[in-house]
Amino acid sequence: MPAFPVSTATVTEQTVPNEIRVIGTVEAGAVVQIKSQIAGELVSVDFTEGQNVAKGSVLFHIDPRPYEDALRQAEAAVLRDRAQVLQAESSLVRDNANAKSADTEARRQAELNREQLTPRSTYDQAQASADAAKAAAQATQASIETAKATVAADEAAVAKARLDLSHCTIPAPISGRTGNLLVHAGNLVKENDVPLVVIHQVSPIFVTFSVPEEHLNTIRRLDAAHRLPVRVFSEGDADHSATGSLSVIDNTVDSTTGTIKLKATFENRDGLLWPGQFVTTVLTLDTIRNAVVVPSEAVQSGQQGQFVYAVKPDQSVEVRPVTVGQVSASRTVIDKGLAAGETVVTDGFMVLFPGAKVRAVAAPKADSGGM
Repeated sequence: MPAFPVSTATVTEQTVPNEIRVIGTVEAGAVVQIKSQIAGELVSVDFTEGQNVAKGSVLFHIDPRPYEDALRQAEAAVLRDRAQVLQAESSLVRDNANAKSADTEARRQAELNREQLTPRSTYDQAQASADAAKAAAQATQASIETAKATVAADEAAVAKARLDLSHCTIPAPISGRTGNLLVHAGNLVKENDVPLVVIHQVSPIFVTFSVPEEHLNTIRRLDAAHRLPVRVFSEGDADHSATGSLSVIDNTVDSTTGTIKLKATFENRDGLLWPGQFVTTVLTLDTIRNAVVVPSEAVQSGQQGQFVYAVKPDQSVEVRPVTVGQVSASRTVIDKGLAAGETVVTDGFMVLFPGAKVRAVAAPKADSGGM
């Protein structure tokens, strides 16, 4: 029989990265709902929906006039009550002077009464006046303390009014990307009510993914020594990928699925990753030295498992069962069944059978024409 034309490749030994390839989900670095901390009319919106905003940039303005009035009233109350404190302190000086004079008179009358130069009633009257003056001074002192407490309350009211006034301007608490505007200018907003807009932090950004628990010990051991690299890309777009590093190993294994959840951090400065996006995630653990590698298209699946068509020296083929290790889009690691230097068929399988003669031809070019 004539030799069948097939494409072939030589089995090679390579150093390949030991990778785990799974599907991950992109998560925002932080998600913040922007709410008003005061009630009032929303007078302006100072950003565009879907805009990237920096931390501290102004997003909203709420009508400040009611809060400016409240601040002025609170400041006036402070001035009034401070004046009352000064008035009470002046009264205390007077009452202390009166008490001192009355006490001196009482002592003088007591001395005269002991020498029986004045009647007892005069002494009693002087002592009563002295006691009354002391009581008046104590009452004035108490009124000063009350007035000072009122001033402290007024100052707290001023601080609260200033804080409320500052909340009339709503800045961005984080840098990120704004979503849809949920409340438009002209509406009345309530304190801590519905969100006005939601900001997603997209730099840095996270990708969460799960791997079989059998890899947990290896991941923990390697992660303790150095940051494990993680590469992600969209399905069918491997040429545009982002590289980050493993940042979190979850503290429990999911007993339902037998997997451990991991999280990787990416700078995402080019905005390639988007919250909620599904991405192919490749976690690189270490490297496999002297790995036996074949093109992935050489490995076929049959009823007895995976196999390749190995080309013997006489240019006939045999079916060779193989044990497959790590698989990527372009190459497959063969753990058992092949050795470096052997030749395998990569295209033209449909006409082959054990013992068939083959001749190597160039691999067909992919059709690049349009429909």
